[in-house]
Amino acid sequence: MPAVANVLVVGGGAAGAAVAVLLAERGVTVEIAEAKPEIGALGSGITLQGNALRVLRRLGVWEQISAKGYAFDDLGIRAPDPHGTVLAEFPDARTGGPDLPATLGMYRPDFAAILLGRAAEVGVKVRFGTAFAALTQDDTGVDVRFADGSSGRYDLVVGADGIRSAVRRAVGVELETRATGMGIWRVFAPRPASVTRTDLIYGGPSYIAGYCPTGEDTLYAYIVEKAQDRGGLSPEEKLATMVELSRAYHGPWDDIRPGLTDPSRVNYTRFEEHVLDAPWNRGRVVLIGDAAHTCPPTLAQGAAMALEDAAVLAELLISAEQLDQSVFDVFAVRRYERAKTVVESSVQLGQWLIDGVRGDVPGLMGRVSALVSQPA
Repeated sequence: MPAVANVLVVGGGAAGAAVAVLLAERGVTVEIAEAKPEIGALGSGITLQGNALRVLRRLGVWEQISAKGYAFDDLGIRAPDPHGTVLAEFPDARTGGPDLPATLGMYRPDFAAILLGRAAEVGVKVRFGTAFAALTQDDTGVDVRFADGSSGRYDLVVGADGIRSAVRRAVGVELETRATGMGIWRVFAPRPASVTRTDLIYGGPSYIAGYCPTGEDTLYAYIVEKAQDRGGLSPEEKLATMVELSRAYHGPWDDIRPGLTDPSRVNYTRFEEHVLDAPWNRGRVVLIGDAAHTCPPTLAQGAAMALEDAAVLAELLISAEQLDQSVFDVFAVRRYERAKTVVESSVQLGQWLIDGVRGDVPGLMGRVSALVSQPA
């Protein structure tokens, strides 16, 4: 018997949906409380590395993910010159194992819909438009109150509610989330035939310009710049700004640019990072995903770390005979240093660019790949 019978997951993103699926498959009653009124995600793309795909296969959604996404096995580095000259091409590490692609890109809302669809399929109760409000706990359970006035009692609460986690605040955890000094423009757009993998351009007027195919006809493209206040721009101004920034980059960028026409497909966010010191629980409340650790997307490991958290936590809860601190201590041993290394490496890559330092990017990427190639 699992150590828990009745679990509340706050947040229906990758971490929350994944842990819900894995627990429900083993007979645990699971409820997801999602503050948004419906399935939603920023309308650009997501890059999933092999170690993320390994967890998605365990969730039983790999066939759907592979059908919706675009898989590839190599990576290119281009120059910020008038031709977008290819400087290097190399096979990307298959961190999920030899039978999975190195990388898969897909439309982020499709990804969210597949995970939550799987959760509903295995019996998870998904409550949209249900915001967490407060909790109290004792030795045998957690009493939770929601913003709509409803309440419930659970054996365990999983806070998977993101970088500004309300659950984290509710249990008194103080965590400094630091801006790294970078901001990223993302756009979802048509995929020209010249884009069949991720290519990265370091340098030029922005720090990074890149793209990732997300389907036979789609991609998302991104430009990383010095962080600034872009909040006052209209959607049309945001699109015009990204198009203008993209004019410095060539090669496939010259094919992508004509397709950048829809203002609703552009979004801008700043890079932030934090890592919560272990343990990640306070009594019967545990934090996973961005609630516990968040990193800039310079190594495209954010979703993978969240999914790994979910898989490890579910494994421990299912195999334990009772829920006590030893379960959470083992969880911390298996997750803290790994997540911390990924966050610090992601931040370091960005800091080299900010400082104009020629760091050992291949070495850093290689060390992270070797680490995450080992199952969590």
